[in-house]
Amino acid sequence: MGTHTAVITGSTAGIGAAFARQLASQGYDLVLAARTQERLEAQSEALEAQYGIRAETIVADLATDDGVGAVQERLTDPVHPMHLLVNNAGHGLAGSFLDNDLDDERDLLRLHVQTPMELTHTAARGMAAQRAGRIINVASVAGFTPTGTYSAAKAWVVNFSKAMHAQLKPEGITVTALCPGLVRTEFHERSGIRITGAKKWMWLDPEDVVRQGLTANAQGSAVCVPSAQYRALTASLRFIPDPVVQWAADKRMGIPGTGEEENDDSASSSH
Repeated sequence: MGTHTAVITGSTAGIGAAFARQLASQGYDLVLAARTQERLEAQSEALEAQYGIRAETIVADLATDDGVGAVQERLTDPVHPMHLLVNNAGHGLAGSFLDNDLDDERDLLRLHVQTPMELTHTAARGMAAQRAGRIINVASVAGFTPTGTYSAAKAWVVNFSKAMHAQLKPEGITVTALCPGLVRTEFHERSGIRITGAKKWMWLDPEDVVRQGLTANAQGSAVCVPSAQYRALTASLRFIPDPVVQWAADKRMGIPGTGEEENDDSASSSH
């Protein structure tokens, strides 16, 4: 069967970088996709040197058709099939919906909704031919809250992943939505989002998030919410009125009308 290969978008920082490290440590060859060539090359060289695996790079802005097409081309390589896709690329917006530029809102929707849909479609067709494959879509606990366009996009990712989990299971493919809360990455700083009033327990370590996500996917789970605290929080959200959730989110973010979190540099990821 040969060495397994994983494709990771938004690989150079935060959750994406943690996925790269952990999968490399498991012996996966990697295909790393992000926007910045220098960071990709440094990451690739470091992973190859430390883990003895092969790490290809794809320089791509995944908020564009050309960027997505470059990753799709690799996903359909019949000579070097891939076995695991991690849709992690993402970014946030700091302003309110009315203050944000429409092009920026459009890019956010493109990156968080259309891009993972397109890459999942391409990857799943190849995996179905092999009768085996794994897909992890990085969503967010924001997807369970009505707090802005970021949370709306992540709600789409959660529901899409649950649907694909059911549809693709007979094809031997496991799809999991990974839904972390606040993660200690550079995501918020890069997105210009200021977090205020967040308790210590609310901050998760990206290595823990990824470890739990990989385990949940390997065990066949449709949704993974890392940490018992966030699982309890998301379970309670159905009983909390939407205006209260919105008020709490606004207060914590320190700015009106923002969604939540995520980061990198592929147009970006964390959550």
